[in-house]
Amino acid sequence: MNITGRTTLCGLFGFPVEHSFSPMMHNAAFRELGLDWAYLPFAVKPDNLSVAVNSIRALDLAGVNVTVPHKEAVLPYLDELTTAAEMIGAVNVISNNNGKLIGDNTDGQGFTKALQQEPGFTVQGKKAVILGAGGAAKAVAVQLALEGLMEIKVINRTNDRAQDIAQKAGRLGVNHAVCNWEDNLVDIIANSDLVVQATNVGMYPDTEKCLPVSPDAFSPGQVVCDLVYNPVETKFLKMARANGAVTANGLGMLLYQGVLAFEQWTGSDAPVQIMREVLMNQMRGDKQ
Repeated sequence: MNITGRTTLCGLFGFPVEHSFSPMMHNAAFRELGLDWAYLPFAVKPDNLSVAVNSIRALDLAGVNVTVPHKEAVLPYLDELTTAAEMIGAVNVISNNNGKLIGDNTDGQGFTKALQQEPGFTVQGKKAVILGAGGAAKAVAVQLALEGLMEIKVINRTNDRAQDIAQKAGRLGVNHAVCNWEDNLVDIIANSDLVVQATNVGMYPDTEKCLPVSPDAFSPGQVVCDLVYNPVETKFLKMARANGAVTANGLGMLLYQGVLAFEQWTGSDAPVQIMREVLMNQMRGDKQ
């Protein structure tokens, strides 16, 4: 990569950022398309967030991704939010439109794009169950609702966060309910078209952990997604697959949220296969 005075810069705001796969994924995509662009990681401490956001304008960056712990804290410093970002209450992409900073959230969009491309699942008119009520669950629920989901049920240990997510979907016309782990989860999950495991249970290194869901809840024809992508197949996904469900991990969501950001900034179609290969190599521990 040769950075010159003509190179367009974009990057990542987070703290820490050393672990991120995004720089390698985006820079490989720029090289593939022959774009004179570079993606840089910026370790932005929380106390410096407002200064960092103003630097997008001052340095004329094309945009940045936003990750933990800034996704919610960044909102007051932006000029405009997309519908998804406003409803989710979090931003993972900022685009610089001639000095106007526009915040978007492509996490949920990345999830549904991955569903369309890989399991071939379309959201409209379907029923979904989401296990968990964190930021990822909220992004997925809002996007499912925006794309025409018919019914959503949110299962979580605490009701307040689950109610918030369910009500956001309800405001978009989706039938919604909150369930407890003590409810009849077999029937609740069995009657859904899509099951989303949106907690970090089963993530490396605790790969033997699994949510307390009976194998009888899964059946052929269902699509079951675990937003964890390390390991590639969690114990939860193995159980669902063994009972005939079509399964997918969180790598597709990670890929397509990046694809959507790339396309917003550059106006070019992203080289999806190259970006996927970089992510897979990183998962295997290869150095790019």
